[in-house]
Amino acid sequence: MYEIFQLIHKALFFVVMILGLAVLAKAAMGLSSKTAFAETDRKLGLFFMISNHTQLLIGLVLYLFLSPFGLNAINGLGMSAVMKNPEYRQIAVEHITTNLIAIILITIGYSINKRAFGDVVKHKNALIFYGLGLVLLLSRIPWDKLF
Repeated sequence: MYEIFQLIHKALFFVVMILGLAVLAKAAMGLSSKTAFAETDRKLGLFFMISNHTQLLIGLVLYLFLSPFGLNAINGLGMSAVMKNPEYRQIAVEHITTNLIAIILITIGYSINKRAFGDVVKHKNALIFYGLGLVLLLSRIPWDKLF
């Protein structure tokens, strides 16, 4: 069961990255050319947010119930032992905390754009919030375990 969820989590990572890069490219082009914030821009942001929320749910299942690096490891080893082990700390603490902050930023960016007025403002919000979220996501990916 762990391997199936881990495979889904890894595969969805690529969907998240493609959508993230696409939404940033559209926002940067829209901001530089001062084009209208179209329905496709809104939907791209929505799909980016939904894919991140789905990734979070799968990650929480892994963390809370299935992973040897998640909550089971913390409970079995104790927090001080987890913090002393770089591999455990990266997955059990840094990965989940940083990615949760990233998803919050992405969600805030989408929510702000639902109420924002002006195309330039919406493109700028997308670029800032989605960009910060994507940078945080990329900063805590366990690249050695991805492939």
